[in-house]
Amino acid sequence: MSGLSPEVLNQLDQAQIRYIAALDNRDMQGWLGSFDNPGSYICIAAENVEHDLPLALMMDDCYERLQDRVTYVTQVWAGTFEDYQTRHFVQRISAEQTADNLCKVVSNFTVIYTAGQGASGILVAGRYEDEIVLGAEPKFRSKKAVMDTNVAPRYIVYPV
Repeated sequence: MSGLSPEVLNQLDQAQIRYIAALDNRDMQGWLGSFDNPGSYICIAAENVEHDLPLALMMDDCYERLQDRVTYVTQVWAGTFEDYQTRHFVQRISAEQTADNLCKVVSNFTVIYTAGQGASGILVAGRYEDEIVLGAEPKFRSKKAVMDTNVAPRYIVYPV
């Protein structure tokens, strides 16, 4: 990671900041805007990854499915779930540039949630395995959220 320039590290951080700010502000269009086209998102339990099981909590394996996720959260499911607030905490632990404009990044994450009653708790923790396209506005080519557990304290509506 030390071989990357400060400019590249800044772009990686900016992509992650835009992503988590969109989720913490419940801005699903902003979340979608943090992905490149083509782009993909998967949220999967570490146990399933370790056993090479393809079952995932969310698997948006193309940009059109990312668009569908936005539609479901904002229109189809709207009003059918108890809304909650999230706060994401992310720490980059490794990064490598794999091409002129592409980096692979691994980050630890913790997501705190606050439900309507005002009590907060840990929703999920794990690691992100990301591919980020560098540029004027860096974006995710792929984001894989690997959850440390396969049981969350509540249902998960928003991407992690």
